[in-house]
Amino acid sequence: MNAEDLELLVSRTMPFGKYQGRLIADLPGHYLNWFARNGFPKGEIGRLLALMQELDHNGLKPLLDPLRKGGN
Repeated sequence: MNAEDLELLVSRTMPFGKYQGRLIADLPGHYLNWFARNGFPKGEIGRLLALMQELDHNGLKPLLDPLRKGGN
């Protein structure tokens, strides 16, 4: 994990599926857990989804708040 990956979580959107267009940082935990059970996609999107699942699972999502545009 690096700072650039954390910034991507709050700026990159999900490119496919039920939550297409939603920021990766805003994906629901049950959806991230589904990927953890069934396998993450290959490439950057899979790496980011795995990172987001770890943050969500460990209650660390609030760490992303300062990185969001506008400080939301």
